Amino acid sequence: GDLGPFNPGLPVEVPVWLAINLKQRQKCRLIPPEWMDVEKLEEIRDQERKEDTFTPMPSPYYMELTKLLLNYASDNIPKADEIRTLVKDTWDTRMAKLRLSADSFVRQQEAHAKLDNLTLMEINTIGTFLTQALDHMYKLRTNLQPGESAQSQDF
Repeated sequence: GDLGPFNPGLPVEVPVWLAINLKQRQKCRLIPPEWMDVEKLEEIRDQERKEDTFTPMPSPYYMELTKLLLNYASDNIPKADEIRTLVKDTWDTRMAKLRLSADSFVRQQEAHAKLDNLTLMEINTIGTFLTQALDHMYKLRTNLQPGESAQSQDF
């Protein structure tokens, strides 16, 4: 797409990759998203801890954006260390919920799961484990069911 021309001192929305590139070249100052605020992140963390289900996140890319912005523009973000801690706490809470959900899913031998309010990064974190667990469960089920010409095997 077309980007620019830019006027000095006037805020403008640009893709993250361009903002980081300009910041690295010391050509701009980054303004963090509205949700990247200590009070808002505390509310999100507390709500996530209270609820049994996954709560909606302020951005589907909250973890990626936080990591990028704090790595490349922490000097432009007020209370950057607190924000880093709050996002990490929220991530850890969500990962613990995800592990418990996956454990329950496997134990109850479910066939499908509803993944409301999970981000792609969270799904990718647990995806490999779940697909391998489902594959093993399928193999165990097919080996336990008597087949027409199946022979018994000693394990």
